[in-house]
Amino acid sequence: MKKKYRFSFFFVPLLLGLMLAIQYQSTKETEEPDTKDMWELRERYIEAKDYEAKLIQEIRTIEEKIAEYEQDVENSKGTVLRQTLNELQTEAGLTEVEGPGIIITIQPETSLLPIEGFSTGYISPDLLRKLINELNMYGASAISIANQRIIHTTSIRDIQGETKIDGYPLRTFPVEIKVIAEDEKTANRLYNGMQISTIPDDFFIDNLSVSISEVNQSITIPAYDHTIEVDVMETVKTEGDQ
Repeated sequence: MKKKYRFSFFFVPLLLGLMLAIQYQSTKETEEPDTKDMWELRERYIEAKDYEAKLIQEIRTIEEKIAEYEQDVENSKGTVLRQTLNELQTEAGLTEVEGPGIIITIQPETSLLPIEGFSTGYISPDLLRKLINELNMYGASAISIANQRIIHTTSIRDIQGETKIDGYPLRTFPVEIKVIAEDEKTANRLYNGMQISTIPDDFFIDNLSVSISEVNQSITIPAYDHTIEVDVMETVKTEGDQ
């Protein structure tokens, strides 16, 4: 019996020691990942705070810019109105314009003998309108005939055997037709289009010759200097009008 008690007395402490060692090891392994996770969370928190601070600064910068833009708009209302008015005047042909383009010259054909039934020194209004339509088709942005600016309300008519542009008679030859485009590419398109056009042949039938210049980088076309007639105009009602 004594041997049995001695064995138990020796084995129990050994078993308890082994259990404590296992528990200590388990606790150590559990504590290390927790500490590591805490550091990672702390680093992420710091990064998030830095990112938040940057976002706040960017928002403040954007808000300052918006406030500046709003102030600029408020201060520049007069400037915007003037710019809009200038643009409208340019589109209506009320300002002098300059740009790349071509010059078409029309004059009586002198190489042919006078033929009965043919007039000399007369440009048909129909031919002029046909020429203008073709030039617009090829990209003309402004046209003048004998220094008379052509706009959408321009009148080209035969009055008592004389062709008149808004009342201005075409009596003096040669007649210069200036045409400009928005850019050099369109000006070249104008030139190439007129090279293949049948318009010169139509003028030739009326005993008139047509010559077309090379593209000129700087052609000036005067402003429209007549009164623009408005046939129909209505008042636009704004909010609050009864």
